[in-house]
Amino acid sequence: MPLRSDWSQRTCSMARGLDILGDPWSILVLREVFFGNGRFDAMKARLDVADSVLTKRLAGLVESGLLAKKAYDDGGRTRQEYVLTVMGEDALPVLNAVTIWAEKHLPAPSDRAHMYVIHAGCGQRTTSADTCTECGERLTAANTSWHSQARTEHPVPLSTASPKGSAA
Repeated sequence: MPLRSDWSQRTCSMARGLDILGDPWSILVLREVFFGNGRFDAMKARLDVADSVLTKRLAGLVESGLLAKKAYDDGGRTRQEYVLTVMGEDALPVLNAVTIWAEKHLPAPSDRAHMYVIHAGCGQRTTSADTCTECGERLTAANTSWHSQARTEHPVPLSTASPKGSAA
């Protein structure tokens, strides 16, 4: 999804990555889906974002291949929720890195405004985006939890990529 201009054909891989992941709303949408919050109304409420902004970001993340739509029945009406693809799940170290960097360098406005990356395998907080600093195991969505103190008292296991064929 282009930000100010289309960087998708640049020779610099960082520029191509920022073409999709460089928008703060897109990163926050991915955060919500990793937290298992893939339904439009729930994301809208959590993010406090305008319908048009959320709709545009979701469409861009689907078009880019990071998210897929999955049908669900809400009691008489079929609706769509958003799930991670393998490409979307592979963005986890980027989100982890932003979280870890912010915890290290930016003051939190309150005691509850902290978020930590937890390796579920050993139960320890990590300060690395891709490997556990305690045990050295590679971090994946399947073995990582996020502990957002503003959300819950306990770490939340992350959602993983939708099984092949389950996206609509």
